[in-house]
Amino acid sequence: MLARYATRFSVVEVNSSFYRPHQTATYARWAASVPRNFRFSVKLPRTISHELGLRGTGPLLDSFLDEAGGLGSKLGGFLLQLPPSLALDLRVASAFFKAFRNRSDAPLVVEPRHATWFASKVESLLERFEVSRAAADPARVEEAGKPSPQPGWPYWRWHGSPRMYYSEYSEDALRALAGDVLRYRKAAMPPWVIFDNTAHDFAIANAARLQTLLAGSANSRPGKARA
Repeated sequence: MLARYATRFSVVEVNSSFYRPHQTATYARWAASVPRNFRFSVKLPRTISHELGLRGTGPLLDSFLDEAGGLGSKLGGFLLQLPPSLALDLRVASAFFKAFRNRSDAPLVVEPRHATWFASKVESLLERFEVSRAAADPARVEEAGKPSPQPGWPYWRWHGSPRMYYSEYSEDALRALAGDVLRYRKAAMPPWVIFDNTAHDFAIANAARLQTLLAGSANSRPGKARA
């Protein structure tokens, strides 16, 4: 399935890593099944983001990063999705991002879902540790719908709206998204778009349509959701 998927799209988000670990050999097998220019985004485990709330995560980070290292050069970066209940604690967030950066220089994008993560002081924190903020839809606050102001990795996660995971995106919504993505085509990394409205299989169709809309831009790299 992954090999077929990779004939049409050039990126994928590994969501299963959020729920359970994978062996290094599994990541290596995935990497071997896709073309040379294909890239994976790997979601950090919920034990790190939800259960521990970013505290005391060093040993888990070591294991996770070692496993995902099986992707080799096909690792695009990592996604950290935070729970809606996790308010910003600058000391905890700084310690976590420092711990991550001590172990990896791979691109990292965060999808925070508590309003406190969208205060102006957060931008300097993310910039200091070279962490980008994902643009999410539906957006819990207005700022959540846009990538961080100076993102190293422009990254959209569209979950389905108005009904998360179920709703199909309209032509107007996809055209507006394409316009937003194109504004980031000169960013440090090519923009990524991940569709998560998979419950009724709309993600593939929406990703394919967005890909068509972006076809004129060689710097765009749209994709679909999960592995």
